[in-house]
Amino acid sequence: MGAKKILIIGGVAAGTKAAAKAARENPGLDIVVLTRDSHVSYAGCGLPYYIGDVIKAERELLVRRPKDFKADFGIEVITDIEATKILPEEKMVLAKDLNTGETRQFAYDKLVLATGASPFIPPLEGTTLGNIKTVRTVQEATAVKNLLSERKVQDAVVVGGGMIGLEVAENLSQRGIKTTVVELAPHILPPYDADIALYVQKYLAEKEITVLAGTAVKSFVDNGQGDVGAVSTGADLLKADLVVLSAGVRPNVELAVDCGILLGPTGAIAVNNKTETNINGIYAVGDCAENVNLITSQAVWYPMGSTANKTGRVAGINLAGTGAEVTVKGVLGTSVLKLFELNIAKTGLSERDARALGYNVETVIVPASDRAHYYPGSRTIVTKLIVDRDSRRVLGGQIFGEGAVDKPIDILVTAISLGATVDQLSGLDLAYAPPFSTALSTTAVAANVMMNKLAGKFTGVGPLDLKEKMDAGAMLVDVRIDKEYFVRKIPGSINIPLRRLQERVDELDREREIILVCKVGLRAYLALLKLKRLGFEKVSILEGGITAYPFETE
Repeated sequence: MGAKKILIIGGVAAGTKAAAKAARENPGLDIVVLTRDSHVSYAGCGLPYYIGDVIKAERELLVRRPKDFKADFGIEVITDIEATKILPEEKMVLAKDLNTGETRQFAYDKLVLATGASPFIPPLEGTTLGNIKTVRTVQEATAVKNLLSERKVQDAVVVGGGMIGLEVAENLSQRGIKTTVVELAPHILPPYDADIALYVQKYLAEKEITVLAGTAVKSFVDNGQGDVGAVSTGADLLKADLVVLSAGVRPNVELAVDCGILLGPTGAIAVNNKTETNINGIYAVGDCAENVNLITSQAVWYPMGSTANKTGRVAGINLAGTGAEVTVKGVLGTSVLKLFELNIAKTGLSERDARALGYNVETVIVPASDRAHYYPGSRTIVTKLIVDRDSRRVLGGQIFGEGAVDKPIDILVTAISLGATVDQLSGLDLAYAPPFSTALSTTAVAANVMMNKLAGKFTGVGPLDLKEKMDAGAMLVDVRIDKEYFVRKIPGSINIPLRRLQERVDELDREREIILVCKVGLRAYLALLKLKRLGFEKVSILEGGITAYPFETE
């Protein structure tokens, strides 16, 4: 009896991870990987930086070549070949050689689908014009980079304000190209809450990237030479020498559906926690397959490189058959990105999604220094913490700022994964030294503020609700010293510095709601305590202060 045959359709992250892990676990396996791409293993998440010339050469994106897999693991990789049909009864896959047109047959004992996802091409007039590109493969990114090198691009439009679209926009802008982002949703970064995403939009505007959110592209206009010349939104005509379509991706499931593999509610392939499909011996991993949300246990689809690697590894261990099977516990949709000097991260449920799922949600927005304020390089980051009031369980978090956000978001990932409450989050014994953190980390500070809020020690007003409150008659009182106030202030606010609050208390109307604001929230909290002692009842704090305010200031 020969070696067990493992056939994997698709490479990049999930497919190659499954192949390599299976080979390490069981070197006696006969493993073949089929990919319709010319490359089998490359850093897809690095493509925007390749376009921006941060990564200079194409070869830097290539993780392993087919001959590397053969030499290191004994894995046969066949590129430029497309699987066209799965025959589960015969345990056979038919595939077309894209160079010769020949049809080939591949037998298997176990089959892994790692067919990934493809860019969504909106059904609009003009999508076939030249210079309209997607950025999903190395070849596509190289095509964009070559276009830029020819110096023919002055204006670019990126359709889609998700992570990849914004990273592409940043890199185009840094190459001196006037860049506009068009996003159909009400704000960019749709998985994030509006109060966070709107801050990022304001920041991008300061970096001279135009963001048109809540805007639909209607068509692409020919420049008269077969290339795109403009993008029509109906209301506007945006000049464009280059259009990058980044309006999301769709899972590649046609091959699976054709052979009877079931899809889940997200439209991706349904799998169990061992990455198995409904057909015995067939697995699915990476961007073509569903996941389970670790908090809600509901089916979700997060097409991310980190998730692809995790699921590929689980499949590889289970394929090897050399020990106990392992499972995917669940995912949180954790993400992090950098736009110029601004870092943004998210994990778990957004406030919007948590409310929609019926949680009794409480949130806080808390700015704090990412390391000791006196240490060189200290920067402010803003944490939005999302908690269930009833159980006090941490549900999610979003963080932005010019400081380090990856460590604090990973702390929240760990806490959420272990079902921690905000009280347990506050009590974590986190590392401290001035170059790395403050004595109480940003995570602990946010947790402590949340505990104060849950205890009823203050009432907060979110930045999105401020205008409505002021229109209803609330007073916005800025308690910073006057020289800070006159540098940057919220329209309609008045300035009464904290140390002069008691002597000027007669300027406040006890019948109106008073909303206190400062730079980060501490002085506003101290002002609230002082006013409470003076008998004021309708007092609240603008959460996040001026630091997290996502709208224009004077």
